[in-house]
Amino acid sequence: MSRTEQQVPVVIIGAGPVGVTAALLLARRGVRTVVLERHRDVYPLPRAVATDDEVRRILQAAGVGEEFAAIARPANGLRLLDARHRVMAEFRRTEHGRHGYPQTSMFDQPELERLLRDALARNPQCELRGGVEVTGVAPDTAGPVRVTYRDDDGEHELWAEAVLGCDGANSLTRDAIGAVWEDLRFEERWTVVDVRTNADVRCWEGVDQVCDPHRPATFMRVGEDRYRWEFRLEGGDEPVRELVAPWLPPSYDGDFEVVRETQYTFRARIADRWRSGRVFLLGDAAHLTPPFIGQGLCAGLRDAYNLTWKLARVLGQGGDERLLETYESERKPHARHVIRLAVAMGWAMTGGQDGAAALRRRFLAAACRIPGLTELAGRDLSPPLTAGPLVRRRIRRGLAGTHCPQPWMTTGGRRTRLDELLGDSFTILTATEPWPALNALAHALGARTIPVTGLGDDGTLAAWLRGGRADAVLLRPDRVVADVVPTGGSDFTDTAIWATLLHTTRSTLPLQQTAEKSLLRSVTR
Repeated sequence: MSRTEQQVPVVIIGAGPVGVTAALLLARRGVRTVVLERHRDVYPLPRAVATDDEVRRILQAAGVGEEFAAIARPANGLRLLDARHRVMAEFRRTEHGRHGYPQTSMFDQPELERLLRDALARNPQCELRGGVEVTGVAPDTAGPVRVTYRDDDGEHELWAEAVLGCDGANSLTRDAIGAVWEDLRFEERWTVVDVRTNADVRCWEGVDQVCDPHRPATFMRVGEDRYRWEFRLEGGDEPVRELVAPWLPPSYDGDFEVVRETQYTFRARIADRWRSGRVFLLGDAAHLTPPFIGQGLCAGLRDAYNLTWKLARVLGQGGDERLLETYESERKPHARHVIRLAVAMGWAMTGGQDGAAALRRRFLAAACRIPGLTELAGRDLSPPLTAGPLVRRRIRRGLAGTHCPQPWMTTGGRRTRLDELLGDSFTILTATEPWPALNALAHALGARTIPVTGLGDDGTLAAWLRGGRADAVLLRPDRVVADVVPTGGSDFTDTAIWATLLHTTRSTLPLQQTAEKSLLRSVTR
């Protein structure tokens, strides 16, 4: 068989939503990618059906926000039901989250994958090679990474500046870097059923979780005539119609199409390492979470958003190699938090299978009656990033590490979302007119300085800065607040910690000094 060799900036293994979104995000920053996928078409099995407003913002950044809006359906939130389907608690979600989208949206993952692949096909910076088998990944901390694969034409080699392993729970990439799973102690077998019917299904336009120790179940409406049920397996199989009967009209005998029925084992795991040299793990290759809070796919897309801007900066804008170390240090604690929350919610909602199950259910029922608790639990599930090189947190409840809200605004007579104005780089938002030090920093970073007054956003950003006791904030490309000028302050402090990561001596960006001092003095080391 013939063997071909090719050099490419980035190879992405896996063309699921995480891999394709990563390719689109890199393309927006001018980085060319080759995506390798063993399936020639979209994989049809039922998987994710819910996403949050933060991830909708990521899809917007990838250039498919409007297309996704056409296939998404806002959801009311989550209800906990007892074994007789009586409501124990409601966790409401709003249609106007801080990221500019409904806090919860339902969708069909194959439809999402098709629109992502269509966007990939339109982008000249991206190439999808389907129907291939990746046979090896050889990390090398001193040079390019060798990826081998085979297709109908024979054996091939790709030499890449970086490799993103988005190849799922059975990741070849994870094995290649020597990473192993850390078991977070949750494993249950469930059957997942997707149905199409015009029946008057009992539905509240949100997610129902049945807290029945004998038959825990999850139910949601996905589309106009599409529904999803999930049931924990208890031994013998039961006909689908019997399982879903409590949700259908009595003696219903109309149209009822089982689109897909699949069994899954829900697990909670996290890889002990997410990187070796320029090889990275993303999505299910790095972490597995039970689906009880709908964060599995969301976590993977957050991985892509966090890593791609850093990788693009290292490959093309003089970023220091140490910038890539912040991917795992930021995302791993975040993913672990979400997994533990999902496990806790899973044990509470399904009741578990041990001797303490009845006690947990009684505690849950009592807790749901505490005033304000359901409102608190219904807030965003994504916690702020912890303090680190790219998050300068001075006060515990400050803005650093949180996301900037994304209001609608009117500029030049046109209504648009904030992120369309910000672009793909760093931004300084300020409550006052920019002063020389801010302008110098913005120039060095290739960033824009934008006063929040007069943006036509009904004062949302000004109120956000005021509430966070900030005169200005430095936004990273992923809209996370990296640093804050406190109210009454004159400058960002200790900028050298993150400045040294964003620039090296080979930086193509200008480094400008003020008359008082150089904001990026340390980058000329």
